[in-house]
Amino acid sequence: MKHVSIILTKLLIALFAFSIGFLFFTEATYVDVLTFALLTTTLSYIAVDLIILPQFGNRVALVSDFILTYFIVWVFGSVLFANYMLIAWGSILATGIMTFCEVFVHSYLMKHVYTKESHRQHKARFAFDTEFAKDEDPASPIKKDRD
Repeated sequence: MKHVSIILTKLLIALFAFSIGFLFFTEATYVDVLTFALLTTTLSYIAVDLIILPQFGNRVALVSDFILTYFIVWVFGSVLFANYMLIAWGSILATGIMTFCEVFVHSYLMKHVYTKESHRQHKARFAFDTEFAKDEDPASPIKKDRD
C-alpha cells in the first residue's frame, strides 16, 4: 500500500510540474501533460526509487531523477512540439519542480519503506585473500642436513 501512495504522489507532482512547465510555455494539451506524467512517473519509480535509491542513496537518486526526467521530456517533447527553446525552458522548469519535490519523496521512502538492512552498504569480498606467514629459507634445511 505504501508503494501505491508513493506512485500516486509522484504522479500528482508530475502532473503539477508538467502543467506549469508545458501548458504555460508550449502548445501542449492536457493529454500530452498526462502522457508525460505517466511515463516519467513509471520510469522514475522503477529505475530511481526501486533500484538507485536503496543502493546509492539520496544524492545520486536526485541527480538520476533530474537527468532521467529531463531526458524523457526533451526527447519526447522534441518529437511532439516544434519550438525547441520553449521545450528547453518548459522542461527545465518542470524538472526543477519535480526534483525539489523528490527530495521529500525520497526522504519518506528512506524512513518508512526501506529498512536499515535493505539499504546497508555491503562490503565487497574478493575471491582471493592475502595470507601472511613466515617463510623459511628453502636452502637452510638442506645445509643443515649436509653438516
